[in-house]
Amino acid sequence: MKIHLIAMGGSAMHNLAIALKEKGYDVSGSDDEIFEPSRSRLMRHGLLPPEAGWDAGRINKSLDAVILGMHARADNPELEKAQELGLKIYSYPEYLYEQCKDKRRVTVAGSHGKTTVTAMVMHVLRWSGVDFDYMAGAQVEGFDTMVRLSRDAKIAVFEGDEYPSSALDLRPKFHLYRPHIALITGIAWDHINVFPTMDQYVEQFRIFTELIEPRGELLFYADDPVLERISKDTDRTRIRTRGYRTHPYEVRNGKTFLITERGNPVEVPFFGRHNLQNVCAALQICRDLGIADERFYQAIGTFKGAAKRLQTLARGRNTHVFLDFAHSPSKVLATVNAVKEQYPSRTLVACLELHTFSSLSKKFLQQYQGAMAAADMACVYYNAETMKHKKLPFFEPEAVYEAFDTPNLEVFTDSDALLRKIKAMDWRNKNLLIMTSGNFNGIDFTKLDLNMD
Repeated sequence: MKIHLIAMGGSAMHNLAIALKEKGYDVSGSDDEIFEPSRSRLMRHGLLPPEAGWDAGRINKSLDAVILGMHARADNPELEKAQELGLKIYSYPEYLYEQCKDKRRVTVAGSHGKTTVTAMVMHVLRWSGVDFDYMAGAQVEGFDTMVRLSRDAKIAVFEGDEYPSSALDLRPKFHLYRPHIALITGIAWDHINVFPTMDQYVEQFRIFTELIEPRGELLFYADDPVLERISKDTDRTRIRTRGYRTHPYEVRNGKTFLITERGNPVEVPFFGRHNLQNVCAALQICRDLGIADERFYQAIGTFKGAAKRLQTLARGRNTHVFLDFAHSPSKVLATVNAVKEQYPSRTLVACLELHTFSSLSKKFLQQYQGAMAAADMACVYYNAETMKHKKLPFFEPEAVYEAFDTPNLEVFTDSDALLRKIKAMDWRNKNLLIMTSGNFNGIDFTKLDLNMD
């Protein structure tokens, strides 16, 4: 098979390119810019395009398929050439389905937690010796790539993103997987640029439930009122539905223990109520895939997490620095509360970058009200150039103060000023929580030299 990927430099697309090469396919690709770590990883696998940019000459009738990345425009010259030649063109999620349509498919969806639940299931299956294919939205400890597509695995586990599939296919990605086991972690409005209202956003999840394979199963977080309504409206003659809640747990001396039905507490290296919901979700999926509870708990005790999901960057005797992907209001609220609950006696300094289209929209800012209230010190940063790039009107810091409604808040539009504040602090008996889907205009938080001792 000869496959060409247009816009192959993204985190998902370059992993797909590597997975297809490892499956034995002849893979080529292109992009106008490829950044790290994609660049080095593609180079290591012999897949880095010889030059940046688009070239219609790369497209010819010898290609069996073209995969179109989300960041390629509809007028891309390589895409136009593929259309002219009548080649088969797939979006990224469409091709994943094509590769796994004969496997038992699991899709984890939801506004928050889906990467972590997917990673937990992957970890338990690997630990249990189960062969499976997968696609995760972040690098997972113990896995070389975010995508695997094999010839022999009978199971495929996909993280289900609600963002559009490609410039030619505006369906949400998770509508294309048609799972046998579907799980929704919760619904909180996001992606305002694609779904201008909450009703439009919720509708995508309702449609998702209708695309579950007949005699399949919908698992959902039972304490989410929106999901409860969706579940009640589901045709239960076609699929089964089952709710789950927060796994019983206790925190002792800064450590989290799962309370199991056998009464033996299981220490786990993660924490926070949202992660205790995630672990219960993963447990339900693994049960459906035939993993015994005892084996699940043995495996989950060794789970190290996914990249940028409460990832530890540094620690001292009484200090911890965390990096988290949290950017939407529900994620920020859950992450801030989790760190404060785990370390109640430490001062919590929480720093959030507004980076997504939704978070930089003045209309959406109100959704963040109270999201950082549990932090002892809260910092919010946003960049005027990022807003300009996204073609969004600039708003003054006063709008952020008003929206967040947090008395301990300080707003920054200069990342250097924020960095100076962080470095000047005495970090003894304090935790630093960094939340972003960006990079604070180039700050490398892995190289912070903080006064921790």
